[in-house]
Amino acid sequence: VLRQELSKDIVEGAQERYQFTWPDKKKAIRLANAPTTMTLRPCREESVDFDNTENLYIEGDNLEVLKLLREDYLGKVKMIYIDPPYNTGNDFVYEDDYSQDTSKYVGNSCQLDEAGNRLVQNTESNGRFHTDWLNMLYPRIRVARDLLTQDGAIFISIDDNEQENLKKVCDEVFGEVNYIGKIAVVNNLKGRNDKKDIATCHEYLIIYGKSEFAAGGMPLSEEQRDKYDRVDEKGNAYQLRDLRKRGRPDRREDRPNMFFPIYFNETTKECSLQQHEGWIEIFPLRGDNSDGRWCWGRERVQANLSILEPKYSSIAGRWGIQHRVYLNPSLNPASSDDDDDDNKEERYSKSKSFWMGGNLSSDVGRRQLKTLFGSAFFDYPKSVDFIKNVLYMGSDLDSTILDFFSGSSTTAEAVMSINSEDQGKRRFIMVQLPEATDDNSEAYKAGYVTISEIGKERIRRAGKKIIEEQRMLEVERGLFAQNEPTSKIDIGFRVLKLASSNMEDVYYRPEDSSDATLFEDNVKPDRTGEDLLFQVMLECNLPLSAKIQTEKIAGKEVFSVNNGYLIACFDEDVNEEVITAVAKRKPYYFIMRDSSLSSDNVADNFDQIFQAYSKETIRRVL
Repeated sequence: VLRQELSKDIVEGAQERYQFTWPDKKKAIRLANAPTTMTLRPCREESVDFDNTENLYIEGDNLEVLKLLREDYLGKVKMIYIDPPYNTGNDFVYEDDYSQDTSKYVGNSCQLDEAGNRLVQNTESNGRFHTDWLNMLYPRIRVARDLLTQDGAIFISIDDNEQENLKKVCDEVFGEVNYIGKIAVVNNLKGRNDKKDIATCHEYLIIYGKSEFAAGGMPLSEEQRDKYDRVDEKGNAYQLRDLRKRGRPDRREDRPNMFFPIYFNETTKECSLQQHEGWIEIFPLRGDNSDGRWCWGRERVQANLSILEPKYSSIAGRWGIQHRVYLNPSLNPASSDDDDDDNKEERYSKSKSFWMGGNLSSDVGRRQLKTLFGSAFFDYPKSVDFIKNVLYMGSDLDSTILDFFSGSSTTAEAVMSINSEDQGKRRFIMVQLPEATDDNSEAYKAGYVTISEIGKERIRRAGKKIIEEQRMLEVERGLFAQNEPTSKIDIGFRVLKLASSNMEDVYYRPEDSSDATLFEDNVKPDRTGEDLLFQVMLECNLPLSAKIQTEKIAGKEVFSVNNGYLIACFDEDVNEEVITAVAKRKPYYFIMRDSSLSSDNVADNFDQIFQAYSKETIRRVL
């Protein structure tokens, strides 16, 4: 570089090409591709409605968790939202380095996660300031992409420190063609004083989709809602819009089949596509009285004659047709293939590239936390309303939403809140490292020694609050009496904790074990049957929220997952009675421990029993 700076000629060297790279990028790629031997252990005592909920809260290093989820949730997550460390010089970032032993980690690290990865403070004086951050985030984004559905998207909050690098990372992982946009979010009207010359009032929301993503609309503003200024006989708000196609192409010759008369009885106020004596004949005419066209085809007009309202214009000297558009989109008629309705604002509008409003501010986020806990605990938490806006853009009524930097679990509260408003069935997966709170912090003094404890408690408290608020609203509207059950919202969650494998080393590397250890149990002694069940659920591509039933057969604990799709038994001394009872149920999978069979005779008859009753069942032994 010095030679080139001092020379007027081109200094010889490698051919330049456009690329985005940094030290250890290849290592970050290998880290994303490396398999994991970790597992997830259920924790019923910290869960809410464990047996019925479809929501998940997972504690542990998010990279290892993402790898585990990749096996089971490949292409199944509709929306990912993350709020990663902003790299301000005070944030902690993962250093995924497996080359040092634990004692050395303890000597030079701030703290460790369960996998032995350390969290280091990424100060600006660090010569690898941007590098460490990129090496932390890149493999996680790379693995997360695999989880998204083809019409899914990832939404990432970020500030100026790394937003350029983040966009380059996402361009590489998702492809530039899948860049949806960058929204500037004003979340601090007063401005922060962390910069010398400019008080920063905003941050960014960067959005990348998979190949088929289409952003959903945002809720209407008060100004837009006020346009629905009419009420029908049932009290439903609506507005009137012209049925004639407005704007090009709006001529008869553009769509000849959408030029036809509609007949109107001025006395009875009825409309019809059939000609009747004395009824007014109305055609779609343009402003110059030339032939125009309707924006609905005959099929849709015929099905919705009751919501047409003819209107006479004294200025134009002719009749026109208007139609009702309801504020509640479920009341609006479905379109047919012939329709060309370009008035599709209805209940939602396209998101703007600039979000501003007091409900989006971090001050509101702090107040929301304080309402639940009596203290905010976080300096700049996201507001629930901000996350709900993201959900409007990125999720459907029945979507799985993942947040693998979940912090205080704002995303979980937003999912429950929006479900209560639109009766959706969205499910959340929160992932959070059990990062220790500072000994002097308000959270620690309140008894929350890790961030994940705050997140779980927030979901518990927010869920109860949402149910109470919905209950009051439904009673107020007369939908339910005071003593009747409210409509069901899933406010529960299953807690799962990242842990080392359930299996001893002999299970993975029998060739490295001595003859003596080959005959020992290959399952770790502290692991339960339910621990093993969640391991095999992942391996069998069953969702971690799948319905689990437990029963006793001949005194042995038997698990049935998804109505018998998977049946498992991990007890000792399993006899032919148990095997026969399971085989008769014809599960797709049956799984048991290597040491479970009570005798050599049972082992010999095992396959014969399944051949007799359910030879298609896939049998596996741990």
